[in-house]
This record gives sequence, C-alpha cells and structure tokens, in this order.
Amino acid sequence: MLDYFKKLRGKKEVKKEIVINEEGLETRVAVLEEGKLEGFFVERESEDRIVGSIFKGKIQNVEDALQAAFVDIGMKKNAFIHYWDMIPEDAARLEAEEGVSRSRGSRKKKYGNGEMAKKFPVGAEIVVQVTKGAIGTKGPRVTANLSIPGRYLVMMPGSGLKGVSKKIEDAKERERLKKVLSRLPAPEDLGLIVRTAGSGARATSFARDTRQLVETWNEIERGIRELPAPCRLYKEPDLVERIVRDSLTEDIDRIVIDHKEQYNRIKELVSRISRRGKNKIKLYDGHMPIFEHFDVERQLENAFQRKVWLKSGGYLIFDETEALVAIDVNTGRHKGGKTQEEAIVEVNIEAAEEVARQLRLRNVGGLVVIDFIDMKSRRHQNTVYRTLKEAVRRDKARTNVLPVSELGLIEMTRQRAEESIRSATFTDCPYCLGRGKVKSSLSMSVEIQRRLAQIMRGQKRGGGLSLRVTVNPSVLDRLRSEDEDMLVELENKFGVQMAFVSDHNMHVESFRVVNGETNEELYPAGMGQE
Repeated sequence: MLDYFKKLRGKKEVKKEIVINEEGLETRVAVLEEGKLEGFFVERESEDRIVGSIFKGKIQNVEDALQAAFVDIGMKKNAFIHYWDMIPEDAARLEAEEGVSRSRGSRKKKYGNGEMAKKFPVGAEIVVQVTKGAIGTKGPRVTANLSIPGRYLVMMPGSGLKGVSKKIEDAKERERLKKVLSRLPAPEDLGLIVRTAGSGARATSFARDTRQLVETWNEIERGIRELPAPCRLYKEPDLVERIVRDSLTEDIDRIVIDHKEQYNRIKELVSRISRRGKNKIKLYDGHMPIFEHFDVERQLENAFQRKVWLKSGGYLIFDETEALVAIDVNTGRHKGGKTQEEAIVEVNIEAAEEVARQLRLRNVGGLVVIDFIDMKSRRHQNTVYRTLKEAVRRDKARTNVLPVSELGLIEMTRQRAEESIRSATFTDCPYCLGRGKVKSSLSMSVEIQRRLAQIMRGQKRGGGLSLRVTVNPSVLDRLRSEDEDMLVELENKFGVQMAFVSDHNMHVESFRVVNGETNEELYPAGMGQE
C-alpha cells in the first residue's frame, strides 16, 4: 500500500486522501489522488484473512515429484510449501524485502528423493507464514521465512540480516539509517529491514518500533513452545490498522472515516506513531454516504466493468479467467493524432497507464496478457512498454513486464496473494453458469429437433405417439415463427403429434419432452450443456 503514496518525481504536489467506509459486514478503503481513485481495498468481517499469519503446523505428506510438502495449519485445505521455502534463508528474505536480485538456481535447490522427508517426516511440526491465501480450489501457500512488519521496520526472526530498503535511494539517508540499525536494541538472531516509511524517521521511532516487534516475537515464541499444532501464532492486524501502519506518510493530506468508534481507534493508533499525523484523521458526518460524497461509488462502478473507457475515446476489455487475465485495447471513438500511427500510440500510452491502475484496483494477479493496438514502429512499441513499466512501479505487488512480443502482445506477471476483488465480490451467474452467454434460440431449436428425432426413432412407428414439449417462451417464439415447417415435417415423417408449451420458469437452455398420453417423461428438463 505504501507505494501508492510516493511523491511523483518532478511533478507538482498532489492532494492525496484515504477514505474509509466502515459498515457492519465489510470495511472499504479508497485511496484518492486529486479525487481520482488510485487504490481500493475491502475486508469482510465474515472472512478470515490469513495472509501474513504465522502458524505452527504439522507435515501431512512430502512429495519429491512436486519438490513440495503439504502442511496442516488448521484450515479446511492443507497449505502448500516448496522445499526451498522450508528452510529459512537470509538471502531469500533479502530478496523479498529489498528487491535484491539473485539467480533462480541459488534459491530453488533441487532435493533428492527422501532427503527432505528425513528432515521433515510426516507428523513433524513446522512454523510457517502464509504468503498467498487459498484461491479457487488451491490451498494457501506458506513459507518458513518469517517476516513481521512494523511501522518503520520489518523483523525477520532467525536471521542476523540488517538492511535498508532499496526504495530509499538517497545515499546519505541510507548511511544514517544503517547507523541507526546498528544501535537498535534487538537480539542478534532477529533480522531488521528499514521500510520505505522509515526514511526521515527519528532514531527514537525506530527504537520504539523495535521494542514492539520484539514483544510480538516473544509472544510467538511462547506459542511455539506451549501450544499444540496446528494453531495460529500470529495474525496481521485488520485492514484499518494496516492502512494506518503502511500508508500514513508525510504526503497524505488526510484520512477520512465515517465511523466514530473506528475514528477514535485510528486517532489512538496514530498518536503512538506520529503526533503530527494525529491531526490528519477526520471524522465524516455528512448526510450522504461517504463513498458517494467523495465520488468513489461511481468510480468503483465504472472501474469494475468489463469495458473500461479511456478519456481519449479508446477502451479496454478485461476478461479474467482462472489461468490468466486477457486485456484488449481498442481505439473506440478516438480521433486524435495527426496520423493513424500517432493516434494508435496515444491510445496505447493511455491504455498502459490505465491497465496498471486497473490491476491495482481489481487486485488481479498471475499472468496478464495485454493486446495493444498494433504498432509498426519499434520505437513506439518501446515507448508503450516503458510507460507500462513505469506505471506498475507504483504497485505494492511485485510485477514483471516483458517487452512487446512479435505478435504485438505484452506479457506480464503480478504477484497474487489473495483472490481478486471480482472473485471475492461476485459469484458465477446461476443462469449462464459464469459463461456470460446462453445458447441462442436458433441453437436451442436445432437441439430440440435433434432430441425429438432421437426419441421418435426409439418409438414404434404408427403408434400414434403424442408428445408434449415444454420450452422457454423465447425459444417457443422461434419454433412458431421460423421453424414450424420443419416440425411439421418431423411429425409426418414419424407419424406423431407434437404440442409445444411455454413456461416462463423454464431456463432458456432447458426443455422437457413428455408422452402426452402416459405423462412419461422422455427427456428431463435440464440445461442443454449438461
């Protein structure tokens, strides 16, 4: 969340606000820059957020073929852990917290058959932290590389590592922070990394943060010694507290909340962190809902549409699947630019910036494929690529963007820790079963005639068979207006009589065929695709 609030280099100061809507069932947080929605987070009371939580678990099985193990942490589904994440590594933590790049091979060591089972036999206990929540049918992802975030520091138990986030670029400030780190009252086996928020903070603030983190770790250690596995040893604070901890930086103008109790709680939290920050907390008491007052509701509604319009008149099409997210860029109504190529580049540049924003808002993760409008010039392709690379730098989640491919596509990945906002908010339509489409009346007419012919062939000819067919009204309109001659031909061919009945409660892809004399059901109602 912190990266949303970094000052834009070389640009005028931007008004930045955090708007918090607290309701009985869920809490919503909107991040606004000059009134434009740039970040959105939601947390529901009924949902147990486990990302960041530390568990004492039990090894359930070890799979050499997968180079991974499954751990019972007390959830419905066992957690998944790679072999190379089962043994804490200082280098792995340094990569996670500072972005230090290392060769993949150095981390992903290959373990021989039975090697890991000797260290972690079935039933052995292991302390792990959740890095990715359960998504779809997959259980949570965990690691033994523990990290506990504070306001200015991240603590890494079991490591002697001391460092400064590479996002703090000022050489003098980095040197000062390293000196502060060397004097902090922390045990040698507790590693510490200075977070971006620590830039400019006083030594006393770091000392206070360190004491709180050490107290937290002492409590976790007591749980490791005394509590039976599986159990949770540590849980990340709720959304409101995380926002205050991670996002209340100098460039935030104010935090506005519409709930009196949460307002008092936030004031209390902030007073421990920053006396000046306390004055930035405001209670909203207007008559309109807070998200409507700040125009967040309208922006949210537009942001989560499948089609997202751009100011230039172009638009994006978002299609989220289980495996990847496909984004298509179109010129739409755009008429700018002196030439067609310039117009295309203008739309693509605007689209690249909007794609980065949409990925943050929707919390989309995994593989993302973007089909920009075709550009002939390699220079223009590189411009769009650099625009997207720069735009995703503001994202808290780790991203990796590849250059434009020979097919004109840009492939990228975005770290996925939890389900996307769309997956968490929406469920598959019970009518179309999540496809977004249903069969046309023509397709249903063909299917019904095919099924009727099959039923008739199975009956004795000349038996005076009478069939009653129940269909959706829209399908019946098609049968009567355009396909009546074909149905009459079927009747004459097989010597049967057919009566068609409409039922508004019948699904458009369903139909029922009944013997008119015996009421025997010859074809049960059920969606055609089943």
